[in-house]
Amino acid sequence: MSQRITVETNTAAEWVCHRESACPDPFNDRKVDVLIRRSDGRVWRVPAYWSGGHEWRVRFSPPQPGLYAAQTEVSDGGGACRLAEHAEAELEAVPYEGDNPLLRHGPLGVAPSGRTLQYADGSPFYWLGDTWWMGLCNRLRWPEEFQLLTSDRVQKGFTVIQIVAGLYPDVPEFDWRGENEAGFCWERQYARINPAYFDMADLRIQWLVRSGLVPCIVGCWGYYLPRMGIEKMKKHWRYLIARWGAYPVVWCLAGEAAMPYYLSSSREEDACFQRRGWTELGRYVRQTDPYCRLVAIHPTEIGRDQVDDDAILDIDMLQTGHGGFDSVPNTVQKVCEERARKPVRPVIVAEVNYEGIIHGTQAETQRLTFWTAFLSGAGGFTYGANGIWQMNRREKPFGPSPHGGNWGTTPWDEAFRLPGSTQVGLARRFIERYRWWEFQPRQDWVEPAGNAADVKALFAAGIPRQVRILYSFNPIFPWTSSGWFVTGIERDAAYTAFYWDPRSGGIHNLGRVSSDEKGRWRIPVQPAFDDWVLVLETEGATRKSAIS
Repeated sequence: MSQRITVETNTAAEWVCHRESACPDPFNDRKVDVLIRRSDGRVWRVPAYWSGGHEWRVRFSPPQPGLYAAQTEVSDGGGACRLAEHAEAELEAVPYEGDNPLLRHGPLGVAPSGRTLQYADGSPFYWLGDTWWMGLCNRLRWPEEFQLLTSDRVQKGFTVIQIVAGLYPDVPEFDWRGENEAGFCWERQYARINPAYFDMADLRIQWLVRSGLVPCIVGCWGYYLPRMGIEKMKKHWRYLIARWGAYPVVWCLAGEAAMPYYLSSSREEDACFQRRGWTELGRYVRQTDPYCRLVAIHPTEIGRDQVDDDAILDIDMLQTGHGGFDSVPNTVQKVCEERARKPVRPVIVAEVNYEGIIHGTQAETQRLTFWTAFLSGAGGFTYGANGIWQMNRREKPFGPSPHGGNWGTTPWDEAFRLPGSTQVGLARRFIERYRWWEFQPRQDWVEPAGNAADVKALFAAGIPRQVRILYSFNPIFPWTSSGWFVTGIERDAAYTAFYWDPRSGGIHNLGRVSSDEKGRWRIPVQPAFDDWVLVLETEGATRKSAIS
């Protein structure tokens, strides 16, 4: 007898799709798929996940209203397939009526320009990520602490959470710091997955989605691939797709994907194996995921260089350093270089200058890095706070990495209050006043123009005759003789200008822009000697509404 399920579009429905008592090792000896057919003939092959014992479950999120029929297919270890008895289901999908943007607008895709991201319905999406690498472990306690951190990030304006699926960075295999309330994500020697670990992880991933945050699921840290082998890693990734593919997630194949283990004695061989292996895994994820979620890879420097075939990637992630102010030039350089690379991919700054790490990474460096990256053409920015990525606890800090170094002892419940997180959130909400996804970097609009060699000068981007946004890290002093200028001002564009405070969001109006015969306008002194955002806009430049 078939099950009848009613579910809203883009919302995951779950049901038991198969039970069998004859198989002693279901996870390793069985593969269960569910074929889902919509009334118009479209078919999805959805992997089911082993939920423990002899039970398999499936999750499916219908993208459109309508009727869907599901039939379970079971394969043994040799690949022989059969249809499971009494495993049919019928789904009726109805329109989503809530206000969660992930469910109202649909999961993420790449915009037609190839430069930015958008929801399934075409609404623009700005990636403002936060870094919770070890957010599924029990050092961030469920539910009160996890929900507190989530609420804070939603309130501040974050849209994405980068989080690792149990095989964590900066720890040896099966280190106690990788446990959650149900233990490790795999049994020792990688004998089989631990469903109870993922039951607890489910609660956290579901809470992120319910809160309107996109989980960027990092499958593991890159150095686990030589240890597990490609076939085991395929099992790991199939399980992640089965558990979480029905949610509006982004897949990140691995963290620091081509970096060998910290103490490896065969670093060059490991790095080559990892690049080849993650290329194969990327193809496997694309073949296995019925929803075609976006695929990225977190790099040691440039995502597209972590694999042998970057066609498997939808996003070009960057990691550009933790050297404080000295890392900003590299960020600008890499954004510009990758933005020029073909074929075009959205360039996302995925890791840079965790606030509070080492020296020189405080709020002013967060502002400088965000604004220079955005105005240079980055399609998204990821913040991080030292103390949150590793989930330091006040009474028990994370401690040393395998290499013996310690990144810091700031507890997470102190780190989440660092001001940089508020200020990058303000920046995201500010740029969303405009059609930011149509912005082009325009360093020809300013003098002196900033670049990787001079990040203290002016950076600019915008839309001609509509809006120009400039950022100046260095203040303009009244005694500066040469002056700083906006250039190339169109004769037929009537701009007004204002300074926007990137610390508080305050506005200081400057009135009408009056350019000289060459289309140049001397920039007035800022309201205070600090970094500021300068905006020139014409009537109607501000968007009528924003996506939230």
